[in-house]
Amino acid sequence: MYDTPEERLRREGVELAPIGRRAVAYAIDDLLISMIFVVLLWDPISRAQSAEQIAAIVNSAWLWMAMTQILYHTWFVWQYGASLGKIAMRMQVVEAATLTRPRLFVAFNRAVFRIISGMVFYLGFIWALFDPMRQAWHDKTASTLVVDA
Repeated sequence: MYDTPEERLRREGVELAPIGRRAVAYAIDDLLISMIFVVLLWDPISRAQSAEQIAAIVNSAWLWMAMTQILYHTWFVWQYGASLGKIAMRMQVVEAATLTRPRLFVAFNRAVFRIISGMVFYLGFIWALFDPMRQAWHDKTASTLVVDA
């Protein structure tokens, strides 16, 4: 008979990661990626003559930023089971069915939907506050859980 993720977590002695630590990990990851783009865009932004020009420069880089986030999160979750932020906060992403490190497609799915979770007024992240398994939209679509490492 198939057991539920809750039963599997209890049997394996694994705890879901707290939302507060997940938020700090999110901030670390976004800060790292943002710092890369600040360095890359520093010259054009420093030459901008108005706030509108700065906004245009940042908006023109949005697709590259999203693609960088997808690559970053896919790679780290696939290879290490956690992004650098999650590693710093002692958490990891696991597939709900097996409690193992996500496979490549699962990590990619999660990374893509992580962008979407943030694009819709961060509702995908807020969802985790009310979900019994603390799954954000990207965790739901990828069938993953974030647990204490």
